[in-house]
Amino acid sequence: MSELSFAELGLDPAVLEAVSAVGYETPSPIQAQSIPALLAGNHLLGVAQTGTGKTAAFALPLLSRIDANVAEPQILVLAPTRELAIQVAEAFTTYASKFRNFHVLPIYGGQDFSPQIRGLKRGAQVIVGTPGRMLDHLRKGTLKLDGLKALVLDEADEMLRMGFIDDVEAILAKTPDTCQRALFSATMPPQIKKVAQTYLKNATEVKIESETRTVERIAQFVLPVYAERKLDALTRILEVEPFDASIIFVRTKAETTMLAEKLSARGHAVAPLSGDLNQRQREQTVEDLKRGKKDIIIATDVAARGLDVPRITHVINYDVPYDTEAYIHRVGRTGRAGRTGKAILLVTPRERSWLRTLERATNSPMEPYQLPSPAALQKMRVEQFEAQLLGFTDDPRAAKAIALLDEIAERNDMDMAAIAGAMACLLEASQPDSLPLEQPEALPEISAAPRRDRKGPPPGKGGFRKGGPGKKFSKDGKPGFRKSGPKGGKPAGKGGKPAGKGPKRAPR
Repeated sequence: MSELSFAELGLDPAVLEAVSAVGYETPSPIQAQSIPALLAGNHLLGVAQTGTGKTAAFALPLLSRIDANVAEPQILVLAPTRELAIQVAEAFTTYASKFRNFHVLPIYGGQDFSPQIRGLKRGAQVIVGTPGRMLDHLRKGTLKLDGLKALVLDEADEMLRMGFIDDVEAILAKTPDTCQRALFSATMPPQIKKVAQTYLKNATEVKIESETRTVERIAQFVLPVYAERKLDALTRILEVEPFDASIIFVRTKAETTMLAEKLSARGHAVAPLSGDLNQRQREQTVEDLKRGKKDIIIATDVAARGLDVPRITHVINYDVPYDTEAYIHRVGRTGRAGRTGKAILLVTPRERSWLRTLERATNSPMEPYQLPSPAALQKMRVEQFEAQLLGFTDDPRAAKAIALLDEIAERNDMDMAAIAGAMACLLEASQPDSLPLEQPEALPEISAAPRRDRKGPPPGKGGFRKGGPGKKFSKDGKPGFRKSGPKGGKPAGKGGKPAGKGPKRAPR
């Protein structure tokens, strides 16, 4: 990984401010090599696997070169799927957040033309979309490229595979001769090479080698979940998984603190680990994890680099990494030195298209993760509460507590069962969700297969396979619910209302 910082790459101050605001720390190799070339106005030919951080590699320098005050298309990005188009548009919106009156417009098939035409008439500096719909607008005259300064072909080989290459060439032919062009592709088949030779003359070439690796001894699972229900899904995973210690990865430093606070409120021994901590604080956090004072660490990629704690049995990717190297590093925090481990990835509908990329990077398919049904989860919670309650029957203070409650019941002419119920309600008031009073609701199910644009082939099976871990899990990944609750007699987390969160290295 490059030792450069984003501040040393010569980005526009407004872009750099946005990058700093979201907590990105160091550029990935393709970013460190591509950004200077694009800032210099060169054409760029990038050969790198999907998920190496390409979006920031072209978005940051191209945003630094446009006139943000001119409300016409200046950057055009072609992507093979609507999911990728949306992700790229969201990334541009984030990086351009410090510009005033700046608009990014995603355009893709399967959506009505009317809102797209209104967006084009309003004016947008960046247009991101799929080739078929982009060409439709060019033919209708609703998209004009007279002021276009840069065009990017993202995942060019995937567009070739999906049958978009003719549309791509038709769009390229309509761009101004002065337009800067960048092409990114994981492979370089003859047709893509021909496009590059025709439209990217004298281009700077950037090639990032990415090994295909097998993550051995680590069982990998994926759980599709809506963004607003991720916290619910996470707390249920932590309930049913018999982990010794777990590390949960998020994208930004701010998220480490927010998620740690939410899990702490649910009774978990948790701490954040990010670049905001000084070296002494980081060392103390890791030491607490090693000694069992903490069971869960919420970390960013950079902060957890090189972390080796034998207790870590589970890695949970709360946020999808947009970098295959980061994913390999993340899951490698477990299953070390011959030990087995388990990695669970939470993926939102817009992120499903990344699964195949991550599976290629690890040379290992991901099994679908199956949460227990609401009825099974409620039964487990009741059993855990009962076990915790009975665990205090031998407490030396129990006799005094019984005498106190007997006295209260006699003085108020109440049955002991009513007193016990009131005590339970008192516990619930002081520690919300500590009592399994209501059966949890089922989380919405999401289709595993990513959607594709209208000219692509029908979606296949994706990276999902039949089967999975089942409804119960043990330390070695075999069936068997966790038999006891969290340490210290604290009740297990019971879900709660999530603070939905949308996309440490800049994402792809």
